[in-house]
Amino acid sequence: MKNLIIIGARGFGREVYDLATQCSGYNIEYVVKGFLDDKIDALNGFENYPQIISSVEDYEIQENDVFVCALGTVKWKKHYAELILEKGGRFINLIHPSTKLNTNVCVGEGLIVFMYANISNDCIIADFVTIQGYVGLGHDTKIKKWAHLSSYSFTGGFVVLEEESTLNTRATILPHVIVRKGATVGAASLVIKNVKENTTVFGIPAKKLEF
Repeated sequence: MKNLIIIGARGFGREVYDLATQCSGYNIEYVVKGFLDDKIDALNGFENYPQIISSVEDYEIQENDVFVCALGTVKWKKHYAELILEKGGRFINLIHPSTKLNTNVCVGEGLIVFMYANISNDCIIADFVTIQGYVGLGHDTKIKKWAHLSSYSFTGGFVVLEEESTLNTRATILPHVIVRKGATVGAASLVIKNVKENTTVFGIPAKKLEF
């Protein structure tokens, strides 16, 4: 039996805890050992969650430990997951049983996939991708490492989401569009052409935001 440790005990971490208890491996392949978070009081006022064990920086990996990274911001997800990887930690996938994985879907490790996601035929999903509830991926979508897809976002066929890209809630990407590395698509936006690296786009149709 593995001991699952959740990196991050804030709001998203609490959601990932429930996801872990709803997946088929719970109490069969793993139990939830607790959280890692440098805010030791992050769960104060919240009941029915396991303990915060330590910060990521101070944690010493034990035999049978496995990890998921429950941080909703790509920058910090990558940072803290890499700290655990450098210590020799191993990450598992949490994929809700209501999620549909169609023919020839290929997935990496460290995935978090919430309820009722539909991952269509021949999609390729790399390591450490987060897919929240009710996301729809069209056929042949490619999602690269560290990407984050918020609830109800959608990709058409042959879309490519490059490393560290983010789709916010209800973002829609039309077929054959590429969202380049580090780009962010704002909530409820409609993307009709390629999004440049490290830019933020918003609106219908989505246009670059200047800060």
